[in-house]
This record gives sequence, structure tokens and C-alpha cells, in this order.
Amino acid sequence: MKNLFAFFLFLFVSFFCFSQESWQQKAEYFMDVDINVETFEYDGFQEIIYTNNSPDTITKVYYHLFFNAFKPGSQMDVRSLNVADPDRRVQDRISLLKEGEFGDIKVVSLSQNGDALEFAEQETVLLARLKKPLLPGKKTKLQLSFKGRVPKQIRRSGRNNADGVALSMTQWYPKLAEYDFEGWHPNPYIGREFHGVWSDYTVSLSIDKSYVVGGTGYLQNPQEIGHGYENAEKSLKRPDSKKLTWLFYAPNVHDFAWAADPDFIHDIVEGPNNVELHFLYKTHLENWKKIQQHSVDLMTFFNNKIGPYPWKQYSIIQGGDGGMEYAMCTLITGGENYGRLFGTTAHEMGHAWFQHALANNEAKHPWMDEGFASYIDALAENVVLKKNKKNPFLGSYQSYRRLANSKMEQPQTTHSDRYSFNVAYGVSAYSKGAVFLAQLGYLIGEEALDKTIKRYYNEFLFKHPTPNDFKRVAEKVSDLELEWYLNDWTRTVNTIDYSVDYNNNEVVLKRIGLIPMPLEVEVSFTNGEKQLYYVPLDLMRGIKKGLDNDVVVSPVWGWANPLYRFKINSKTPVSSVLIDPSGLLADVDLTNNSISF
Repeated sequence: MKNLFAFFLFLFVSFFCFSQESWQQKAEYFMDVDINVETFEYDGFQEIIYTNNSPDTITKVYYHLFFNAFKPGSQMDVRSLNVADPDRRVQDRISLLKEGEFGDIKVVSLSQNGDALEFAEQETVLLARLKKPLLPGKKTKLQLSFKGRVPKQIRRSGRNNADGVALSMTQWYPKLAEYDFEGWHPNPYIGREFHGVWSDYTVSLSIDKSYVVGGTGYLQNPQEIGHGYENAEKSLKRPDSKKLTWLFYAPNVHDFAWAADPDFIHDIVEGPNNVELHFLYKTHLENWKKIQQHSVDLMTFFNNKIGPYPWKQYSIIQGGDGGMEYAMCTLITGGENYGRLFGTTAHEMGHAWFQHALANNEAKHPWMDEGFASYIDALAENVVLKKNKKNPFLGSYQSYRRLANSKMEQPQTTHSDRYSFNVAYGVSAYSKGAVFLAQLGYLIGEEALDKTIKRYYNEFLFKHPTPNDFKRVAEKVSDLELEWYLNDWTRTVNTIDYSVDYNNNEVVLKRIGLIPMPLEVEVSFTNGEKQLYYVPLDLMRGIKKGLDNDVVVSPVWGWANPLYRFKINSKTPVSSVLIDPSGLLADVDLTNNSISF
């Protein structure tokens, strides 16, 4: 009996140890929203069926109320007024908003399974204590009514943007905060990234019948709507009301966004794997037409490089400010410059994989979505536009080096809202994040990196992967140890810096920076021949795959030793010695990486 009890105890502990790392919360949203396009106000009703897949008992819930950030005196406003380099899209503009221009979202009532709940709002976060605790494996129904006003100030969302788009409706509804193995994530909205629950959304939007709507999800009633959504072979039936009700359904997403304007042109293009690509725009028509085929090419590239796009619709919409990714769609401003329109589209579409299909915690690990998207959009642009750059990531490397040498850098583990400088956040998340992947190819080999990205996508699709999850996939694919790399690169501001010297047929390498690396050293001879030497790093416990047969593999360099020497066994005089001919090593000082004679 004692042995039997021990056996079941083992199964119980094993189950919860495993599930704590692998479970995901689930929500089903049902929203009915009525929009007044004259006042930019809206009324809504929301019902959420919330499933607790965690091993914990849930006693409270948090909601995000993002639009409340767009008021004078809000944390977003105060942060923008006090940071040394405020976002040019915000600066002091929130502080100057007048009463009717404020953003606003107010929960009028909230209940659990029909019982009213007490709740408290703290600007962009609402806390409600549950009447009945939600046990592991159980569901509960949360119902609320709310009122909102679209802010005049555009920051991703808002009204009447620079292109004249009436409504950019992103982060616009009471959104349930994420609860995961780390607990709740009720971050106030300061202007950075977000985190969400995997959900199925059914959303009904009633709006003036002249408006064209596009965004997240599949339109369920195209025959009632028209505006380019209906099947042209069928008759179009429109109600006599001044408004139309657009019904959308979006499965397995962690956000819902939309935009609307009476002058939107709406085109539908068939993409790879029968995905419908929707384009909604109103200015710079030639460029918005041109981007359509390139978007098909981009999606094809991402499918091949990462894995199949998991939904059957994606919308590229003129709206918001700059570019910002959302579930099954992106909002992009402008289009007057085609290079910027293409680059923004490539980056935001890349987020459909590196964020909206994988969904890491952007507030804690923004480099995992922004950096990975920057890496993949650079590759895609190089292929789709046939640029044939040897190193398409050069811009990211240069940007990172400037930050690393500026003394403004903070570790990538810094919360998105806690950077002292906006520029430091941007370079750390985008450029240094892209370099993390590009340099990983230098460490483990390009073929192993390609396999790592695909395996990472397949294993963590519709989950919330962490940095360690990605690192473990790379280790399994490469059979190399990479904890040192993840630790030094993301959790410190240590740098890579090596120098090279040469005397009497001996190459002398010196480690100056604190981050150790395996080194590839190219020796050139006076007769025009070259020889590549590979110096392994002890911390990797192996060498990367894919080295050419003629590469000379030197003995292992123990990382604590600042100096390393090896002999050149050739009677032909040496003309130069170069560390890292690939350009993929993020050495912060390139002036001492080569020597010539």
C-alpha cells in the first residue's frame, strides 16, 4: 500500500511539474459594440468564458483598460514628459488633450455567473475579486458592460490619423490580463508591448453603413455588408438601417483589432495556402497596389523559413501611427515612400509568426518578437527584392555597436517600460534582438539555425515561449551548450571584443570583452591563397556544424584565459590576418580585428 501511494504521489507531482510549464489559459470572448462615428464614442457588452487550465485556484481577475492612458496626467503622459528622449509620436501631446479628446474606457458593470462583482480601476488596470474561486480545470462566465471614447491622440490607436483614417481601433476594449506560470501580468499601459490570453473572439460591430471595416478575424456576414467582402456572383442584401453590423470570428488569437473609414478601398488577393490577404487603404494608391504582390511573396518566404501561417486571413490596413502588429492584421501609416511601406509591411507581417502565433511576453522579452521579426524581415527583403546582400543584418550590427559603446545600454532582461532611454529600448529590442539570431548562426551554423527556427515554431505554436525555450531548441538541434550565450547576451551588458596580432608565424588572439566566443580567423598569404582557422570555445562543448573540410580546427580555448596562440604552418609569407570574415560576430571594436603586412 505504501508503494502504491508513493507511485500515485509521483504521478501527481510529475503531472503538475509538467503542466506548470506547458498549460495555457483559454478565453472565449463574445462582444457586441455600437459605435457613434460622430462623437467617436461606443457602448459595448462583453462576455468571457474563462477556462482555468492552470494548477492554481484563481481568486481574482485583472483587465487592461488601455484607452485610459490617453488622458492628461496618465502614466503614459507623465512618462513621456519625463523621459530624456520622448517618443516623437507622443511627446507632450497627451497633456494638451481637451476633455472631448481624451481616450476613455469605463466598465459600467461586471459579474461572474450572474453575480455582481466589486471592482476597482487604477487608470489602465481593473481588479475584480471573484465571488466563487475558479478551480483548476473549471470554467467561469464573466460579463461586463462598458463605454469608450476613441482618443484624438494617435498612438497605434486613435481617430483621424495623419492619413485621414477615421478609426484605428487597437487595444480598445476591456482585455483580460494573462495568467501564466509566473502569475498575473497586470502591467499598466505606458506605451510599450503587451501580453494576452489565447482566445476565440466573436465580435459584433455596429457602425455607420458608409464605413468599411477590416481587421482581426473572419467576416461572418459578407452578404449583408458588401464593401468588397461579398461574393460578386450573389445578390447583395442590405438592411435599411443607418448602420450595418459586422460580425467577425477569430479563433486562437490573443488580441482583436480593427480599423474603419468610409473611403477605404478594399482589395482581396489570394496568398499562399489559400490565405486571403486583405488590403484596406485610401491614399498613395499606386504603392498600396504595388505592395500586394510583394505581400504574397513575403508570406511565402515566411512560410518556408519559419512554418505555415496558421490562419486563413491576414489584413494590411492603412491606419494607426507607423506600423504595429495585431492578430491576423497590421496597421501601417502612409505609403508615400514605397521602400518604407515595404519594409514596414515585411516587419509587421513577420510578427504574425514571431508574436501572434508564438506569443512570448513582449513586456518582459521584447527582443524575442521585435528582434526575431527584424531578423526575418531583413532576410525576406534581401530575397523578395533581390538585393543579394552578403550580410543583410549589417544595419542591426551597426546600431547595436553604437548602443554598446554609448554607455546607455541596459540588459535585455529589462522590462520594456523600465529603460532609461527610448533609443536604448529600441536598439536593444530590435537591433540587438536581430543580432542574437544572426550571431547564433555564426555559433551553431546556418543550417542548424534554420532548423532551430522551424522546430521552435512547430513546438511552441499557440504557446507562450520563454528565452530558455528557444535556447533549449537550439541546443537540441545543434548538440551544443548555449546557456553562456543566452546569459551573457540577454542578461548582462557585457560585450564581445577581440584583438589579433601576428609575429614569426604565430597568431596571437586577445579577449578584451567579457563575452567569450569561438573565433574564425582568416589568414591570407602573399600568393593570394587563404586559410580559415576555427578556434572552439570550451563553454560550447563542441564545434558548429557545416565547417568546410579545409578549415583548420585548433585546440579549444578555455574562456578564462585572455590570450590564445596558434602557429601558421606555411612557408608562404602571410599578408593579413582577420578575425571573423563572415561579419556575423558582434565585436564592438573592429579596429583591432585585423592586421596586414
